[in-house]
Amino acid sequence: MKASEQYNPRGKLCALQSAGTSTMNIETIGMIGTGIMGRPMAMNLLQANYKLAFYARRAGSLQPFESRPVNRFETPAELARHCDITITMVSDTPDVREVIAGEAGIIHGAQPGHLVIDMSTISPEETRSLAMQLGSRNIEMLDAPVSGGEQGAIDATLSIMVGGKDELFAQALPVLQCLGKNITHVGDHGAGQVAKACNQILVAQTMSAVAEAFLLARSSGVDPAKVREALMGGFAYSRILEVHGKRMLDNAYRPGFKAALHHKDLEIALHSARENGISIPGTDLVADYLEKIVETGNGELDSAAIAKIILGEIK
Repeated sequence: MKASEQYNPRGKLCALQSAGTSTMNIETIGMIGTGIMGRPMAMNLLQANYKLAFYARRAGSLQPFESRPVNRFETPAELARHCDITITMVSDTPDVREVIAGEAGIIHGAQPGHLVIDMSTISPEETRSLAMQLGSRNIEMLDAPVSGGEQGAIDATLSIMVGGKDELFAQALPVLQCLGKNITHVGDHGAGQVAKACNQILVAQTMSAVAEAFLLARSSGVDPAKVREALMGGFAYSRILEVHGKRMLDNAYRPGFKAALHHKDLEIALHSARENGISIPGTDLVADYLEKIVETGNGELDSAAIAKIILGEIK
């Protein structure tokens, strides 16, 4: 474990905080997705003394858990058959569809009453469709995408946006409290994904604004680092200016959230906008920036690398 990866020390306390709100007996949680976000989230559930089981396409992705008392199953269906809740944290809409409704998906193994919590960022429309498919088998679903990046996952301080039934939110809350701090029940199925799309719009456009501010400072012969320092104490302060502004100044883009994934998320937002008959031109512009990052082979960089387009470092 890296020195920076000191996982949430709250232990079972995070689950006990809402002990009175849940009637669901949660013995085993299934986890699908152990990447940049899923790995520390799983570690925090283990810290809370939950029993975990995993499905992973690549056995090597479970290496950090080798010393832990966890089980691994060969298919999502087998995993769900042995769990009370299954959490999915994978990259894109087709991946979620496959692990939930594919030939060996959760839907074919979960018992009635099983709860699927999809914490991926996917299409709201697909979320509603999957919830209906699961519901036809008496399997429940919440969409619960997150914001806060890798460090938020490590620290268990994620913002979690939840869509689904009130009673399911109450049942899942003890588990979600082990993963995040700002946990909001936004509305029915798909509402969590809509909130996440709004989040990604704000993050992307704010990063673009920070990069443009630095460009203006630099072109005017003023040190962008000094400009950032001045702005940090005023109304222009934001976490984006603090965290991603520092990345831009240091030209340090180790991914907390990959540009390719942020581009995917903005495409989801743009699709939803078209479905709703509205125009969001600022989002269109920053989506083009991120697309250029991906097309030039830089999609694995942090999405703050949007600055490389604005500052002229990627043509």
